[in-house]
Amino acid sequence: MSIAQGEGRKRVDDRHGQSGKVTFSLGGHNPDVLTCIANLSNDEVFTPPVFAGEMLDTLADAWAEAHDGRSIWSDATVTFLDPFTKSGVFLREITKRLVDGLAEQMPDLQQRVNHILTRQVFGIGITQLTALLARRSVYCSKNATGEHSIATGFDRPWGNIWYERTEHTWVNRKRVRQANPLTGDDEVVEQVGTGRCKYCGASEAEYSRDEVLETHAYAFIHTDDISSRLAEIFGVNVHFDVIIGNPPYQLSDGGFGTSAAPIYDKFIEQAQRLHPRFLTMVVPARWYSGGKGLAAFRSAMLHDRQIVELHDFPDSRDCFPEVDVAGGICYFLWERGADRDCTVVTHTGTHTSSSVRPLLEQGADIFIRQNEALSILRKISAVDGAHRQDGSLTLEPDRRFSALVSARKPFGLASNFRGAMTETAPNDVMVVQNGGTSWANRSEISAGRDLIDRWKVLISYTSSEHAGQADKNGQKRVLSRVEVLPPGTATTETYLIAGSFESRTQADILVQYLKTKFVRFLVSQLVTTQHVTRGSFAFVPIQDFTRPWTDADLYAKYHLTEDEIAFIESMIRPMELDDNA
Repeated sequence: MSIAQGEGRKRVDDRHGQSGKVTFSLGGHNPDVLTCIANLSNDEVFTPPVFAGEMLDTLADAWAEAHDGRSIWSDATVTFLDPFTKSGVFLREITKRLVDGLAEQMPDLQQRVNHILTRQVFGIGITQLTALLARRSVYCSKNATGEHSIATGFDRPWGNIWYERTEHTWVNRKRVRQANPLTGDDEVVEQVGTGRCKYCGASEAEYSRDEVLETHAYAFIHTDDISSRLAEIFGVNVHFDVIIGNPPYQLSDGGFGTSAAPIYDKFIEQAQRLHPRFLTMVVPARWYSGGKGLAAFRSAMLHDRQIVELHDFPDSRDCFPEVDVAGGICYFLWERGADRDCTVVTHTGTHTSSSVRPLLEQGADIFIRQNEALSILRKISAVDGAHRQDGSLTLEPDRRFSALVSARKPFGLASNFRGAMTETAPNDVMVVQNGGTSWANRSEISAGRDLIDRWKVLISYTSSEHAGQADKNGQKRVLSRVEVLPPGTATTETYLIAGSFESRTQADILVQYLKTKFVRFLVSQLVTTQHVTRGSFAFVPIQDFTRPWTDADLYAKYHLTEDEIAFIESMIRPMELDDNA
């Protein structure tokens, strides 16, 4: 039986003059309607059915391993929750598998369907629209008690897929002193529109909305007691064995332009408070090494030995064909009570690699994405890490190229700085900015003044492509603009400075070094957004810049094998010395 395509279902009962035995006839629609739905945004992404199926296969294998080979789909007691359902694809695919798996235990199809939908499968919609869509996907009707619903066991139209509008709880509003308009007395009042949500951090100015607009106050995370809240929602105290889904990714944080803060971490932490047997979610991979406010979350995830499997997609298009999520996508499987290394599976185009290893390698403070990169990083550490014998990936502090890279805004000039069109004084500084150059008086330079009169190497703060994205050959450029700046120059925060010298010759050597595939491969291991920062160079070793370096020189210095060289060459596309576009 396929609950998926309910358009062709016909329910026959005594009211239609038949025997009373319920039968189902399901049409096999092609394509699956859930593959045709446009995403709400890059922040609320619909999960393709095939990808949801892969996540469920991973879950089923882990369940069988933990239960002496028994199938999760043949267990009538296992409960499932998607607490942020959109299309309903996870609940639909779970239901399909349970219908098949429980057939022997429950031969009567209607009884089996009712049991699954009323006692095993639960969801919370993130908006009114997605709740209706999910019910249509799972019950074949937006009304679980309607005549077209495949379930006959509900007494409420929403069945077990709930949605009600939730409001944010505003706190930390600015307090201002003003005169009471009636009494004239001085008083302190909260300034409406200046607060943030207690639960998700949303900006009141952005998300305090009337009833016409969605609040994006997701019920699952807007509570101090999630267990009690779920019991209140569903009318029964259910312990969920499996929590699964694809949460919203971020919310605008009220900052400049398109500034947004991640929110998916809050869904993961809330789900863990329910102590499920298994938890699996698909989320952006940016948490590996970046993300606003994710430092504590990242540390907790990387140290959590209950994460037993991680599937990494550096290019989000490999799993969400129509969606470009900077830094890629991953899904993980968390098993309560486990204590073991993680099976890390990296998916790059048609290539897949798998390795059982800790999420946090010794000496690293971020997740190393590519399994093949580990042996290369260890060899670099062996040469430039004071001959460490403990397998640590850490370079000695004085060997890390990141020490030579400036912080953001190296000269204190914002990206929107616009100086004079021409030099107005002999001591003016030429400023390289996005789209060209201008001139500034030295007094306007508030940082990096010691760099102004040196030869220096400029690199773009923004990567040449979204992190993780490769060209049609599967190769990435990583760094965009890399060039020498002469004395008497500065830059806006659009650029970083990656080293400075007294001579032009050494600056040219550094440019050559940064353009090697070797260096750009190492940078790519740490770039999970479209930005290249000082920290992106933590794995790059400092060299002797009195002599030039080529890839062949570097491969030989670090004793890379033919396979390791081939891997780097396959990942990074050429960048000519005169190529700065």
